[in-house]
Amino acid sequence: MPLSKIQFGNTSNRNLIINGDFQIFQRATSATNPGGGYDTADRWRSSQNSSGLGNYTAEQSTDTPNGFGFSYKLTKSGATTQGSGVSAYIQQYIEGQNVQHLNYGSSSAKKVTASFHVKSSVTGTYGVRLGDGQAGKHNVQTFTISSANTWEKKVVTFNGDTATALANDNSAELDFAIVLGAGSSKQTSSTNTWASGDLLSTSSQTQWPQTDGATFFMTCIQLEVGDVSTEFEHRSFAETLEKCQRYFIMHSNLGTNTALSDGFSWDATEVDFMYTFPVQMRATPSIYQVTGANYFKIQGNSVTSYVDGNWTLQYASKFATSHYATSDASRTAGDSCHITFNNTAARLGYSAEL
Repeated sequence: MPLSKIQFGNTSNRNLIINGDFQIFQRATSATNPGGGYDTADRWRSSQNSSGLGNYTAEQSTDTPNGFGFSYKLTKSGATTQGSGVSAYIQQYIEGQNVQHLNYGSSSAKKVTASFHVKSSVTGTYGVRLGDGQAGKHNVQTFTISSANTWEKKVVTFNGDTATALANDNSAELDFAIVLGAGSSKQTSSTNTWASGDLLSTSSQTQWPQTDGATFFMTCIQLEVGDVSTEFEHRSFAETLEKCQRYFIMHSNLGTNTALSDGFSWDATEVDFMYTFPVQMRATPSIYQVTGANYFKIQGNSVTSYVDGNWTLQYASKFATSHYATSDASRTAGDSCHITFNNTAARLGYSAEL
């Protein structure tokens, strides 16, 4: 084997990005006009200033470059002007304790290289940004989509930040963003330089949100130490899911009458159950839920009732939580019960996102 084919050093877990091949969509595989935030693909946030994304559809797509199963697709509905303070970008936050080896804040701060595949109906120059959210700093670069509706691979290397260290904790210390639109107050003339402010791109930015019906695909996103782009680090579905569950966990709902948990009646109207998370979450989570009339069924001791309202977390930690909700019919205190999903629209999850 020629030496050029041999990789030296630590080649495992080199990708700082989680779910860069868009395997995991716990919340939903598509969302229409979700309004930004964490909407579909795990770990990826649709971010905007002044509603810069406007109306759009986000979805998991099987349109990919060779060797990949999925991509993330955005389709614009209507045109959204990118005025001075307006912006639109797809972003992932990274915990500080996962990037200490970058040595930021020292003369030996390391470069990182981003590589990714993109395809869009709108050609032109787009921004790609590293940010240090806690310190309020940015490093902006650009890439060009040359051919419409054609998969293209892009590689960008960022200089390390020699001035500001990244906190060694579970906070959002670093972020990576692909920029779809940026108004003038979100632009800079300096590239590959760490500077203060939340800037995203340059004056060359293509304003993708201003084109009704525009599409944008991305996949194979990797961020790694050094100034060389290596082959994308494929991880198994199970490995990627476990990494995503540190930030978000969704109970599976395959249809009506599918299991949620065993529980018990605390009193005549309150139903409780405990749940131990499959992984340690980043922080004590908040609840994510979609509820409605008869969305959750309670069965036990020959009594069937329903939870029509919301669940509330109690005694929650990074490891487990208890829940309680109100039954729509009287039950006997202390009785055990089965709790099941009773509507395909029902959702119950836990969020510890950055």
